[in-house]
Amino acid sequence: MRQFLYFGCAALVCFALEVKAQKASDIRQIENYLNNLKSLNANFVQMASNGTTSEGRLFIQKPNKIRMEYAAPVSVLIVGNGDYIVFNDKELDQVTNIDYEDIPATMILKDNIKIDGQNLKVTDFVKDAGTTSVTLEYMQDSDMGPITLVFNNNPFELKQWKVVDPQSVEIALSLYDIEQNQKLDENLFTFKKATSKSQAGGRRRR
Repeated sequence: MRQFLYFGCAALVCFALEVKAQKASDIRQIENYLNNLKSLNANFVQMASNGTTSEGRLFIQKPNKIRMEYAAPVSVLIVGNGDYIVFNDKELDQVTNIDYEDIPATMILKDNIKIDGQNLKVTDFVKDAGTTSVTLEYMQDSDMGPITLVFNNNPFELKQWKVVDPQSVEIALSLYDIEQNQKLDENLFTFKKATSKSQAGGRRRR
C-alpha cells in the first residue's frame, strides 16, 4: 500500500513539474512574440463591462508609438508619439496629454519585455486548444492595474487585451484583420488637431 502511495505521489510531482515547465515555455513564447513584434495595424472592437461598444483602427510602432482612430459615432483620437499620449475628444474640442505610465496597455509598446517576476508578474494563465491567456501585473507600480493578453494559438498572434479603468470598468479590445511588422507612416504618430470645415472654408482664397 505504501508503495502505491509513494508511486502515486511521485507521479503527481512529475506531472506538476511538467505543467510548470510547459507554462514556462508558453510564457517565453509570449515574451518572444511581443519582443519580435515591431509594428502592428488592425481593426478593433472595444467592449466595456458597462455595456458600451466602439470600433476603429489601431496602429502600433515600437517603441512607444500608438494611434487609435475611433469610428463614428465616437469622436475620439488617441496618438502616442513616444513622449506622451494625446487624447483628443473632437466633439468637445478637447485635448489632454496622458503619461504612458498611466495606461497598463502601453506595456506592449516596449521594445524589451521581460516577464520575470521582477517587473512583470504572471497572476493568471489559461491555455486551451484555441487560445492562450495571461494576466500580467506590474511589480513596481501598485497604481498600474493588471493587463490580460489573449493570443490565438495557430497562428500565434495577439487577439485581445483587457484592462480595468479607474472607475472599475473592464475594457476588452479585440483585434482583427491584423497586419504585423510592416512599415508604417511616421506621420500617423504625430498629433495634428483637425480643422473644422467652417474654419478651413474661412481660409480659402476666392
